[in-house]
Amino acid sequence: MLTKEEKDFILYWENNRENERMFFRQLGYGLPRGLIFGLPILLAVLFHDWYKNMIPISKSQIILIAIAVLGITLFYSIFRMNFRWDQNEQLYKELKLKDKNSEKIN
Repeated sequence: MLTKEEKDFILYWENNRENERMFFRQLGYGLPRGLIFGLPILLAVLFHDWYKNMIPISKSQIILIAIAVLGITLFYSIFRMNFRWDQNEQLYKELKLKDKNSEKIN
């Protein structure tokens, strides 16, 4: 027997699973979390003057580091949303199987 929350999730996922799979939607929803992940690194590199014993960083190295951090941020955001989509898909399949088995018993 499925609970109301599980039934609501099944209905939600049946209606939205294809929309959640789209690349730009994953990027849009995952990018804020990715920026939270990468922005402190980028800020620490850009404002590196606070630590006086640090070796000097040239402008070209800062640009390279910024590009790398932004690439990591994009990868993290897309990877996280793909992982979340896979978790929801797995939960959906488990709940459908549970519902199917409960109907067999009754």
